[in-house]
Amino acid sequence: MTKITLKVNGKAVSGDVPDETLLSVFLRENLRLTGTHVGCDTSQCGACVVHVDGKSVKSCSTLAVSLEGAEVTTIEGLANGGLHPMQVAFNDNHGLQCGFCTPGMIMTGVDMVNRYKTEGTELTSEAIRAELEGNICRCTGYHNIVKSIEDAAAKM
Repeated sequence: MTKITLKVNGKAVSGDVPDETLLSVFLRENLRLTGTHVGCDTSQCGACVVHVDGKSVKSCSTLAVSLEGAEVTTIEGLANGGLHPMQVAFNDNHGLQCGFCTPGMIMTGVDMVNRYKTEGTELTSEAIRAELEGNICRCTGYHNIVKSIEDAAAKM
């Protein structure tokens, strides 16, 4: 067991965890933050994406003990008093159906928009589709997901 201390959604948290505990398990089981979904356990689907120190990571392949002192943001912590523009855009543009992949898509979308804005690069629909290759949606066909990210990018 290793004691870890990190900041999750702006709050300091700590816990004793076995060294092999994945971040997704720590978030879901220890902290009861169930918005981070686990769809594959092999880092293929992207439903588990969270932000660690501002960058998107797949929490199902990240060891919790490796994040000592890190700042983690989950879908629950993305909104700060109201819905984040990406969450609003997914709602307005019907970027979800069953909702299982949605938290990971939103977290990936936020990271994507932030990176492209920082780099001063245009975020095209082709770029969005390429960036989403690590996220699987079995319902929507991606059209409205891409539209949602484009909409949010204009508002972020």
